[in-house]
Amino acid sequence: MQGVNAFANGTGGNDLENGYCRFCGQENHTLADLGLSPLANEYLKEGDLARGQMFYPLKVQVCSQCFLAQAELYQQPEEIFGEYQYFSSYSASWLAHCKAYVDKIVKRLELTSASRVLEIACNDGYLLQYFKPYGIPVKGVEPAENVAEEARAKGIEVECCFFQKSTAERIAAQDGRYDLVIGNNVLAHVPDINGFAAGLAAVLSPRGTITMEFPHLLRLMEENQFDTIYHEHFYYLSLTSVQKILQAHGLEIYDVEELTTHGGSLRIYASHQGTQSVEEAVTGLLSQEHEAGLTDLNCYAGFSEKMLQIKLETMELFSALKREGKHIAAFGAAAKGNTFLNYCGIKGDVIDFVVDSNPHKQGYYLPGSLIPILSPEALRQYKPDYIVILPWNLTKEIMDAASFVKEWGGQFITCIPQVRILDGDA
Repeated sequence: MQGVNAFANGTGGNDLENGYCRFCGQENHTLADLGLSPLANEYLKEGDLARGQMFYPLKVQVCSQCFLAQAELYQQPEEIFGEYQYFSSYSASWLAHCKAYVDKIVKRLELTSASRVLEIACNDGYLLQYFKPYGIPVKGVEPAENVAEEARAKGIEVECCFFQKSTAERIAAQDGRYDLVIGNNVLAHVPDINGFAAGLAAVLSPRGTITMEFPHLLRLMEENQFDTIYHEHFYYLSLTSVQKILQAHGLEIYDVEELTTHGGSLRIYASHQGTQSVEEAVTGLLSQEHEAGLTDLNCYAGFSEKMLQIKLETMELFSALKREGKHIAAFGAAAKGNTFLNYCGIKGDVIDFVVDSNPHKQGYYLPGSLIPILSPEALRQYKPDYIVILPWNLTKEIMDAASFVKEWGGQFITCIPQVRILDGDA
């Protein structure tokens, strides 16, 4: 089996068979098996319901050498992200998070109108828009044309393509290298992680900084966040594994922050090796991951049992409520919700409908479960007894937005990290 250096140089990776690490080529071991599931963002129109839907194995494995957790690959990014229904701007809390980041990073890196900022997977311009008041030139890369158009409407230059080494080299030759390269919740979405990391190195200026945010594998495991597993998430990342990936391409993590977003995320700061002093936060978190067992395969063995317990408790609660004649709806047509519903086998005979504030999803049906997606106004119309919050990381935001359900005695339910009926505040 080829080693890390061979893979980092591009001789392995995306076409490697399932069961072996796409970063270093070593053998993988099972972390979580969620059975068969459709693509989590493949929402259906009413006319598509009779045509059926493809289901694929949804299984995560962890590498025995670099401890990179990765989903088995059955779909290519082009099949998942060509037409995308996730628009980042529909979460007020996420927008506030992004504005705070921009204000902070401009000050920390002393960015000016002479600086250049590139965001990979810029979505609908949710983040780059906040650089405009500073007069800092920005550019986005976004593979989904329908989403890229939303960013362009905000006055943001966007290249509609997938980011890889050849893309980065072309952009660098055309624009020059960038002083800040941003990638929020994108590193998990690229099966050719070596090509992606090589692209980061190619497009970054000699003393530039990369910041990337991604859900933290440690939080996923400690808080039973198995619903964040879906086919478009090819990787589940720790600081330990990301450090190995970037080091193989001449990049170095020099700082890290722990965030509350997406149930617990990391924001890393990286640069070309040797250009920045490494902060104690990096060594401290690496030690924390080691002590938690993320560098020991035995740590991963019991996660499937935790998943099963959540599933059984959810089925018991919903069965009891339905026997009492209660009506159950859900809030948030999120990908994580689709993983959860399909793993638990929950369909429209249990949950009547789901509401979502994103008009691009309204009128569609959830993949697999085929539960209809309606406007939040449907809650007032149908007055369900219980509302399941599927994007549990937005529990407070959703409870505040739908506080009116208390008028008829409606209550909220969350199932991750534990199954509970919420009483009062989130």
